Order: sequence, then structure tokens, then C-alpha cells
Amino acid sequence: MVQASETKKPNPAGGSKAGMWTRWKQRVAALKIETYALYLAARDPRVPWYAKVLAASVAAYLLSPIDLIPDVIPVLGALDDLILVPLGIWLALRMIPDPVLQTCRMQAHKAMAGNRPVVSRTAGVVVIALWILAVIWLAWLVFG
Repeated sequence: MVQASETKKPNPAGGSKAGMWTRWKQRVAALKIETYALYLAARDPRVPWYAKVLAASVAAYLLSPIDLIPDVIPVLGALDDLILVPLGIWLALRMIPDPVLQTCRMQAHKAMAGNRPVVSRTAGVVVIALWILAVIWLAWLVFG
């Protein structure tokens, strides 16, 4: 007779839930390091100006404590997190020269080793300012 524990089907993802959680945590940690590396690359003089602008924009948005599109807005709130952010990271990483990116990744890894959260208050202020400008512009359109 076969017992219930012997008839368990294997996880199609290739691991246990604990293993999946560990992989997820590793990916999040890698994303934090990549984001901080983008921030560092945006300040490096060896990076072309257009790559600096994109890297700084992506890093500022990711390090900002405030979303440009709040997550409470259905579909659009998740759209920036699921599509625009990874696309921005991918494009910025492609524009930065490899030697610079490797140096910035090493610096980011060292900086993140202390597990201290990196938050950009300046980016938060910029996002709030953009929201205020959007509200003023909308009021001007409606009541103008």
C-alpha cells in the first residue's frame, strides 16, 4: 500500500517553497545591488551623458520612497513596477561600459554588505514635486 507521503508530486518549479523563497530573496538582493550600481555609474565620469541621465532616472525612481504611479491605481500602478522599471534597468545597464559597470557593482556590493537600506530623499522630493506640478497643470486645464 502506498502512503500519502510517497505519492507527493514534485514541484514543477524545481524546488520546495523554502528554496523558492530563498531564490526570490537572492533576486531581490541582486536587484538592490544593481540599482545602487546604476546610481554609482550615473556619477562616474567615464559614463556617457545619455547613459548617466537614464541610469540616474531609473536609480532615483527605484530608490525613491514614493511611486510616480501609486500602486493603488489598478493596472497602471503595477505597470511601472512590472514593465517600465525592469526595462529601464536593462536599457541603462546596456549603455554603461562594462569596466565601469563591474567597478560600480563591486562598490555597490561592498556598500550593501551592511544591510543598511539605501533611500534617496532627493528622489522622493523630485517625485513629490512632479505630482504637485501634475496637479497644478491639471487644475490649470480644468479651471484655466
